[in-house]
Amino acid sequence: MVRKSVISENEMRSLGGTVIFRIVFLVVLIGLFTLPPAGTFDFWQLYVYLLFMIIPLMTALVYFIVNDPRLLMRRMHTREKEKEQKAIQLTFTLFFLSAFVVSGLDRRFGWSDVPSAAVLAADFLGLMGYTLIFFVLKQNSYASRVVEVDKGQHVISDGLYGVIRHPMYAGVIIMWIPIPVALGSLPGLIPMASVPVLFILRILNEESVMKRELPGYEDYCVKTKYRLIPFVW
Repeated sequence: MVRKSVISENEMRSLGGTVIFRIVFLVVLIGLFTLPPAGTFDFWQLYVYLLFMIIPLMTALVYFIVNDPRLLMRRMHTREKEKEQKAIQLTFTLFFLSAFVVSGLDRRFGWSDVPSAAVLAADFLGLMGYTLIFFVLKQNSYASRVVEVDKGQHVISDGLYGVIRHPMYAGVIIMWIPIPVALGSLPGLIPMASVPVLFILRILNEESVMKRELPGYEDYCVKTKYRLIPFVW
């Protein structure tokens, strides 16, 4: 288990402010890419989705601010160092946000009719993905948003990392793929379908960096055979 470390009072205040800003920014961003295309504020699926996103997010943030603030500080870093990762990050952002735009347009023009039960099921599936991410972060304090090897970092090979090499990405895929359905849209799944493909590209590049810079990672890859899906890949 990674040793957790404390931060100073000034760092804590700065971290808290950054976290709050990013949550507000995320909610506003989702609203801007969904409501104008929808042409209406009468969009209950969006508001339910935001509740399913914000409540567990806030719960997890409070937990990590108290128990592992260094993890949150690492996850505030969003600037990729590898040029391949920069290209993947940009492409992902475009496809991800376009899924909200398409879902909004679907709400305006009525391209699909997703039952309420399916909408709520998608919300709960996304919650399951976030729960998986929470346990990954709880186990791995070095789980950064960007591909990098931090000072003192070592290979974690037990727990979820003993099943697949990238449980974080598995959780993210489970959390993000159902979003268009949670918004009541089937066409929105088209741009969102790019997410697994982009994560495969990210993983292949990330593993080349880890093998080069993180001692023991190559042996870990031999020990834990599957990257993302047990018995598949």
